Amino acid sequence: MRSPFPRAAVVAAFVLCCALPAAADQTTFTPHHAAKLRMASSVALSPDGTLAAYTLVVPRLPLVDEDGGAWTELHIVGADGRSRPFVTGEVNVGDVQWTPDGRHLSFLTRRGKDTTRSLYLLPIDGGEARRILTHATDIAAHTWSPDGTRVAFTAREAPPAKRKDLEKKGFTQEIFEEAVLFTRVFIATPGSSEQPTRLELEGSATTIAWSPAGDRLIAVLAPTPLVDDDLMMRRVHVVDLASGKAVNLANPGKLGDVAWSPDGRHVALVSGADINDPAAGRLLVAPADGGPLRDLLPGYEGHVGAVAFSKPDTIVYIGHEGVHTVLAEVKVDGSGRRTLVPAGAPVLSSLAVSRDGTSMALLGDAPAHPSEVFLLAAGGAPKRVTDSNPWLGDVRLAKQEVVTWKARDGLELEGVLIRPLDEQAGRRYPLILTVHGGPEAHDRNGWKTSYSNPGQFAAAAGYAVFYPNYRGSTGRGVAFSKLSQADPAGKEFDDLVDAVDHLVNIGLVDKAKVGITGGSYGGYASAWGATYYSARFAAAVMFVGISNNVSRVGTTDIPNEEYLVHALEKPWEDWEGKLKTSPIYYGDRHRTPLLILHGTADPRVSPTQSAELYRHLKLRGQAPVRLVWYPGEGHGNRRAASRLDYSLRMMRWFNHYLQGPGGPPPPYEIEYKAPEAAATSK
Repeated sequence: MRSPFPRAAVVAAFVLCCALPAAADQTTFTPHHAAKLRMASSVALSPDGTLAAYTLVVPRLPLVDEDGGAWTELHIVGADGRSRPFVTGEVNVGDVQWTPDGRHLSFLTRRGKDTTRSLYLLPIDGGEARRILTHATDIAAHTWSPDGTRVAFTAREAPPAKRKDLEKKGFTQEIFEEAVLFTRVFIATPGSSEQPTRLELEGSATTIAWSPAGDRLIAVLAPTPLVDDDLMMRRVHVVDLASGKAVNLANPGKLGDVAWSPDGRHVALVSGADINDPAAGRLLVAPADGGPLRDLLPGYEGHVGAVAFSKPDTIVYIGHEGVHTVLAEVKVDGSGRRTLVPAGAPVLSSLAVSRDGTSMALLGDAPAHPSEVFLLAAGGAPKRVTDSNPWLGDVRLAKQEVVTWKARDGLELEGVLIRPLDEQAGRRYPLILTVHGGPEAHDRNGWKTSYSNPGQFAAAAGYAVFYPNYRGSTGRGVAFSKLSQADPAGKEFDDLVDAVDHLVNIGLVDKAKVGITGGSYGGYASAWGATYYSARFAAAVMFVGISNNVSRVGTTDIPNEEYLVHALEKPWEDWEGKLKTSPIYYGDRHRTPLLILHGTADPRVSPTQSAELYRHLKLRGQAPVRLVWYPGEGHGNRRAASRLDYSLRMMRWFNHYLQGPGGPPPPYEIEYKAPEAAATSK
């Protein structure tokens, strides 16, 4: 079947929509600009394809608003680009969906006197949102029956009343990983006095989706609610609502998106190729009543992200290919593969399709802007319809480009480079090497700046900033993503040094002024750069990073994931090997000033990892080291004040050691100022 989206029109439209207007009086990007960035975070397309409902993340402004995480608002936009606010202010809206008749939006939130997250219904032609369903615990997700009369939802079990009574009397002990509460699936009829019916399913539920005929339900189940099981053991089940029987489609590895075909005959899912595949990225399809899974893109040297059906026999998907993304389609039999939006356009991250399959809504970001909403109409071309940060038009942004280099063993690699703002030919610049976590992730050629990714505010301060996709990254197929397995801190981190050498050899970077930063696995790389590779880095900033591979496994909430897709062996099989791939083991090499930052409530990489490294290096006393705790923060900072503090500390550390006097650390006090309020979205 011919695609309704012409390739030439797609390319032309994205070129037009992403062009930057010239501004007479422009300023440079700073950490305070990063602190007020707004971005679209999800999108849902109306059944007729004319309107897109999207959630907008609105950060709180440090020193202006009460501290906390960002707010999430609900807006609607059409092809005319007029965005209408529906639920705004100090709100957190989630799981936005259109009702089957397209006349209402449903969403989850807490409002007024709500004690739990409840389901609300909002008419799109005007009127107040009203609560239509509440539960004893927070509703986590919901899906409408095709006739719009029933809702399936997930919610965690309520703790036993006896436990609550004992807690009031001071018995607040926690039984680690045993006294867990499962998430269950319920079916309710809003407006009815009947109590919701719980489906008797084995496991803890996450994703749910009602079949087009209304007779079945997709339920994604994990053996337990533990994070490790959620990452590694979630499996797709098709539940017959009449009999209660469930068919396990048996995806072989990690799980991503899941979608019904419009005729209810097939289920498409994104899965790992096997249990050792680091990331979900294979596009599989199976008969909804059970049967073998078919890989529709065998040997695909990329990773599939979002998926949806446009026709009963046609699947549309976002493919991550290197630093770019594509929008493409393929038949359920594996034939008819066609590119709709080619690589080089904005980086796509979300996908919604109209009922007739001819219109789409997408989220996309680009070097010039964070995530925004794009609409793609039948016979037309994709069009950006939101501008969440109009003030960016008055900010000068540095040039961003894709760079390739060869590792010392000949493997070709690529990454994203932001060149120094106002770069002068022939001059060498300090470099901040920014290493992504995972390692099952990759940096794309889109918007690269956030509170912990220095991007544009470092470029404005005179730095080159490079985001390398080292071996083990995603976006290049299964084989490439497995190259770092069973080799922690081996060739993967040698790739980072080889990237620096390439940037030095092309005349851009001053070899004596190279810094390294990253979070999680990127924090591990930063610690490795400050110890094992200390001779190559003049400054390092480590965030929620790994320092001891022996103690790491015993202090993380994902030990099985670490074993199955990273180490491929248990720590007791090679204690010495684990120790020798730990930054603490190379404390004697430490000559790189190191700033360590970590949230005290991090379950993924224990704060003790940072404490260990700090203490080992502090006792040796061979180079400056500073440890900063963020009380209550987890695996990354959520609160506005913590985020701004992080940005300012990171840049002051690099400025002091890469552009400043060096020597003893700069003062630990920070002088804060409030970011200017962001302009109202157009």
